[in-house]
Amino acid sequence: MSAPPDLPEIVQRAFDVSRKAGYVSFCRNETGRLLAALAATRKGTMAEFGTGCGVGTAWLRSGVRGDARILTAELNEKLADAAAEIFTDDPQVEVRSADWSTLLDQGPFSLLFLDSGEPTEVGVDSVADLLEEGGIVVLDDFTPCEQWPPVSYGRVDTLREQWLTDDRFTAVEVMVAPDASVVLATRR
Repeated sequence: MSAPPDLPEIVQRAFDVSRKAGYVSFCRNETGRLLAALAATRKGTMAEFGTGCGVGTAWLRSGVRGDARILTAELNEKLADAAAEIFTDDPQVEVRSADWSTLLDQGPFSLLFLDSGEPTEVGVDSVADLLEEGGIVVLDDFTPCEQWPPVSYGRVDTLREQWLTDDRFTAVEVMVAPDASVVLATRR
């Protein structure tokens, strides 16, 4: 993948905080660059469910233009506190030490970044009404699949299938690396 080797300063700070906290499960640079590019097209409020130590948030922030803002929630208080350090002096980013459900009344969102997980938590029906018309969902942490229906770990990947077929969204799976993909879905 062709990409500049240098990281935005805010992303480098997030990686430093992650290392210090011993947290190694974070947004890949390929996904991060995609987030930054998408954030550059958004206004209003963006959100992330599951902050970790703030690497994904930092990538989003590196792309923000104008007065758009980012809300992010992390259930693990230690991780949320670590992420909050990165954005202490940034009025456009709010890190909450809380379940992502505390963000539900803060929308509608112009962009929503979340990890793939249980269909009941991040499925289309749980998320659709949180987005404004034209809002984008970036659903991370898929392993690329070249068949239909999509199969993961020997069974149909119902989460991916939901997102790619729901009439409320125009969606596509995008490989960000040979071993990683995201689902991008735009609210109609």
